[in-house]
Amino acid sequence: MDPDDITRSDEDPDGGEGYLTGQLLIAMPAMRDPRFTRTVIYMCVHNDKGAMGLVINRLVGSIKFADLLEELELKSPPVSSSRFPAVHFGGPVETGRGFVLHSADYLSDDSMQLSGGLALTATINILRDIALGTGPTKAILALGYAGWGPGQLDDELQENSWLSVDSDPELLFGTSLDDKWDRALAKIGISASLLSTDSGHA
Repeated sequence: MDPDDITRSDEDPDGGEGYLTGQLLIAMPAMRDPRFTRTVIYMCVHNDKGAMGLVINRLVGSIKFADLLEELELKSPPVSSSRFPAVHFGGPVETGRGFVLHSADYLSDDSMQLSGGLALTATINILRDIALGTGPTKAILALGYAGWGPGQLDDELQENSWLSVDSDPELLFGTSLDDKWDRALAKIGISASLLSTDSGHA
């Protein structure tokens, strides 16, 4: 599944009725894939061609934004490195490919506008602009993505592997990652301690 194919086919920015574009997916205890245990995923696109999202509460080991700049041979930035975004584990697909989910105050010719004042950009230029202090106000940098083929995510939802909840900027861009899963559940009135690992139901 190529995310470019999915996004090009998505004429409705909200994904259409029954789809979860712009929502957050919350992994349930019934999730069988350990790569997604206690993850929260922002759904960039979900339509009849498949789905693509980015994990927003897990980092990639010790990789830093400055390391990526050096690897890509981009000039050292004049701004403080403390302003750089953390490097997230976006998902297990194409882990060498970078994606930036960001506020739509920054848009380039390669940016895909999403719902809720957000955009997705996957080019080196946005990394350079972030380094120079001319990038988006809010951003999540992720390596890799979570991808589903046609109908695959719908099947996983039926199996109680995921719940969905409306996204919000504080939860999406907040730097405190350890409690994002709990806070996402709290948005729909569910306490993690009440979830059953057997069924995935609250």
